Amino acid sequence: MKKLSLSLITLFIVQLSCLAGPGELIKNAGTSKDYPQADYLVVLDETSVDVQETGLSYNNVHKIYKVLTYQGAKQLNHLTFDYDPLSAFIDIKEVKIYRKNGLVEILESNKIYDYPAPARMIYWGARQKMIDIGKLEPGDGIEVSFFKKGFTYALLCNDNEPDNSRYIPPMRGQFYDIIEYWYHQPVLKKIYEVKIPNTKELHYKFFHGDVDIETKNTGDKTLYRFTKKNMMPIDRKPGMVALSDIAPKLLLTTTADWEAKSLWFRGVNEDFGSFESTPDIDKKVKEILKGAKNEMDSISRLNHWVADNIRYSGISMGEGEGYTLHTGEMNFTDRCGVCKDKAGMLITMLRAAGFESYPAMTMAGSRIEDIPADQFNHSVTIVKLSNGEYKLLDPTWVPFVREEWSSREQQQNYLMGVPEGADLMITPISPPENHPLNISGTSQILDDGTLEGTIIIKADGQSDASLRGMFTRNYKSNWNRALENELRNISEDIEIIDMNYSNPYGHMEGPIEISFQYRIPQYAIVTKDEIIFTPVVASNIFMRAQAHLYANTGSEEKEYPFRDRCSRLVELNETISLPPFNNVVYLPEEDDKDGSAASFTGGYEIGENEIKISEKIKIKKRLFEPEEWSNYKSVIEAQNKFANEKVILSR
Repeated sequence: MKKLSLSLITLFIVQLSCLAGPGELIKNAGTSKDYPQADYLVVLDETSVDVQETGLSYNNVHKIYKVLTYQGAKQLNHLTFDYDPLSAFIDIKEVKIYRKNGLVEILESNKIYDYPAPARMIYWGARQKMIDIGKLEPGDGIEVSFFKKGFTYALLCNDNEPDNSRYIPPMRGQFYDIIEYWYHQPVLKKIYEVKIPNTKELHYKFFHGDVDIETKNTGDKTLYRFTKKNMMPIDRKPGMVALSDIAPKLLLTTTADWEAKSLWFRGVNEDFGSFESTPDIDKKVKEILKGAKNEMDSISRLNHWVADNIRYSGISMGEGEGYTLHTGEMNFTDRCGVCKDKAGMLITMLRAAGFESYPAMTMAGSRIEDIPADQFNHSVTIVKLSNGEYKLLDPTWVPFVREEWSSREQQQNYLMGVPEGADLMITPISPPENHPLNISGTSQILDDGTLEGTIIIKADGQSDASLRGMFTRNYKSNWNRALENELRNISEDIEIIDMNYSNPYGHMEGPIEISFQYRIPQYAIVTKDEIIFTPVVASNIFMRAQAHLYANTGSEEKEYPFRDRCSRLVELNETISLPPFNNVVYLPEEDDKDGSAASFTGGYEIGENEIKISEKIKIKKRLFEPEEWSNYKSVIEAQNKFANEKVILSR
């Protein structure tokens, strides 16, 4: 890099001071004393978008950072920008480093790298541009300017078309954008401005906060500018819903409504021929449906064949990525694909079997706001039943799961691509009774404190899936060890005398069932005066099927909505035979709990030389409002009380 003379550097700094340019902004931005929790500042984040009639957008981005700590210097020593060359283009225009001593360095182009992006399970040719900033120190600043065009998802690429055609959004003529106004470091100022042709109507809304909005007519276009200052990071809490559900964000679109998006989504796939069958597919469908008992049995067989036999691996590249689902022929040949490929394969097979079936889009993990921008990351299948109702199917989320649609996706928005068009919808709450976990036991405490007994575990729905995953996500040689480890949480000294379980891969044969016969030497304290122990079934075993027990109940309230994996019903029952005793000194007790989030009932029953425990816990849904935390927390604490406090009997 050529060195600037001292006189030129001095002149440059003077000019910056006069114009209150980047150098002055960095200098006056503040220090670690002003932001003790931050490692660096985003001094300015500015994006200017120029939208064309086709929907193609040209983006000029300008960012300024200031290093506050050595950790921040480490985090900013390189900057990366993701893009997919099939649908997007990015050009780093200029990078400047403002040293705290006043020197300004212009980074040379050989410090900017372009390479394949790290990938796992999806290999579509995504790339990254990385800027090697190099060594920084607290007080230093960075200014980056770059240009980009295109969109996030690739659709259909034709090499014979003009170069810019690949960057036009899939829904040609329409524009949308989703702008996050949240960061993991403080932001002093963020500006997003967009120029829209006056032939288009822009629909927009700012969520979870306020933003300054300016509009200006510039001739044949209207400029919209959205400015927000002094944004602090949101403190992420365990169990909190997705950041996009609670953090400030701006959504914009020129699409009139969800019905228009629904009709387009159906049309683009029908035109592409995504769901045309072949003789080989027809033959496989007949094979799968041989002996099917009824409509739902047929649908279930096809759904689970695709779920279990089409591996999740996105290796098909080029034509057909994004919103266009690959053809059934390609998916059937490859026997692999991402969610849209599995959904498309199922649609193809359902149609080959005579069903009416279409694709749908959803957003796994977060909410879709009611602005028809493309807030989707997941594709599923719908099938029309003989009664005229549409049923959701998800072959991506139900491999070796007994459900047709994963209830881990309850309370989740979706958009169907159907001939009549559809509005945005939401999946219903799945009742806890659909996901039971029943742990029952009979045991005996001997005079020397040894505990002998049996445990039977039964589950269905997502509780079944949690237990079955110990097998289907594990090597067969590790199956028994995985089960033993669950009981070793009770005692390392446990002896497994016998162990049985139903066929892990027979998920359509019936619910999972696991049984143990065990022995634990010196489990209970037994003296001439007292007996002290905790019933095994109350010991929070098989927590993998009780996600609520992982929640941190230390906080008294929640600032934001929170989530569980799924609704569930947990029933715990055990009868313990005991050496002779006279009186009860202490039994864990809790009042019944009930609310909109969860419920608990439980207690002990004393008999002659025996004691029975029963608990019933309901987690009533997946997503919860902050005010429901008190109820949810009280139920967890009640269950934990029975697990952590011992029964004490006198002799």
